[in-house]
Amino acid sequence: MKKFLLSTTVLAIFACLLWATPFTAIKIGLKYTTPLQFAGIRFFLSGLIILPFIKDLKYKVLESKKRWRFILWVALLQTTFLYGLFYTGISYLPGALGAMLIGAQPLFAAIMAHIMLKNDKMNWQKIMAILLGLTGVCIISLGRADFVLSTTIPLGVGILILNNIVGSTGNVIVSRDAKDMPPRVLASFSMIIGGAVLMLISIPVENPSWTTIHPNEYYYSLAWLAMVSAFAITIWFGLLQRPGVKVSNLNTWKFIIPIFGAFLSWMILPDEHPDVISIIGMCVIAFSLLLVNFLNRRAAAKKA
Repeated sequence: MKKFLLSTTVLAIFACLLWATPFTAIKIGLKYTTPLQFAGIRFFLSGLIILPFIKDLKYKVLESKKRWRFILWVALLQTTFLYGLFYTGISYLPGALGAMLIGAQPLFAAIMAHIMLKNDKMNWQKIMAILLGLTGVCIISLGRADFVLSTTIPLGVGILILNNIVGSTGNVIVSRDAKDMPPRVLASFSMIIGGAVLMLISIPVENPSWTTIHPNEYYYSLAWLAMVSAFAITIWFGLLQRPGVKVSNLNTWKFIIPIFGAFLSWMILPDEHPDVISIIGMCVIAFSLLLVNFLNRRAAAKKA
């Protein structure tokens, strides 16, 4: 049992590490193409990357036809709506506020799990631990970017809150209803469908070009983003389907994404350096994760 819990923790941290790397690549890609088109191509390619790693692919395709409605629902929630809202909402907000709202996703995951699942209810200790982690995200975000007020803020806030609700609902649905579906199959098919829908939406909304040849850095960034999504989402779907893994507890690991993001910036970007505010925020997040794990272990001990 301890080995199982350890592997879950290690995989969750690895997935979050992967999710901390795309920000620079996204900025590069968006210099050359529109947001929805770029996201659509990214996730379509991610789904294709997973296909060769699915054993008995022909059989799995035939079996998946029985649950095509479920796969379509996951594709729309976890890819089309989630990233369509993400790319749209972030464009209306200053970086710090956007980072804080994205960092609030574990709180929304806990709320949606409390509403939709019988075995994942919130208590005041869990709420305090999640709010503590969110405080750390806010400290890091405010310390790393200028906060500029604009008239588009209310719209952007609303879109990213909806984004958090959609993403959290998708997590709950995968955890609750995908027990009989291999994670690679669900991740691959849902990203291919979701990415294709995003590309179709981009045509009337953005009128993007499909024939332009871009510089090499665009294709490098697209390749990296596709690889990140392929690995991270497959891992995450697998963890959500594991017996005993709660949506609210698993999503608290996403608080470490800004920590990894900050470290990567310090290592890669010449103008980025460690600062006291970021270090304080990281310590607050670390304490919140320790608290969540302590509460989980205590709850497991009581059941035993």
